[in-house]
Amino acid sequence: MATATLSPPRSAAQALRESSLPLLRTLSVTETDEDVTISGRVSCYYHKQLAQEAVLPLLGRRRLRNQVVVNAGS
Repeated sequence: MATATLSPPRSAAQALRESSLPLLRTLSVTETDEDVTISGRVSCYYHKQLAQEAVLPLLGRRRLRNQVVVNAGS
């Protein structure tokens, strides 16, 4: 039986699109040569942190701007 190997994400947007958490797949990502910006809404701070951790390895020398809003109680 052949084993499929998954390629690592090549962009922050791809990392979130391929997240195992459906909520993270709805976040928006804008990437430039200087910055990676994540935006959208999540229901808890933990999900905001998970989104950030998913894209950190893909930043290189760019700065992360985490503009995800936490809607507590959603």
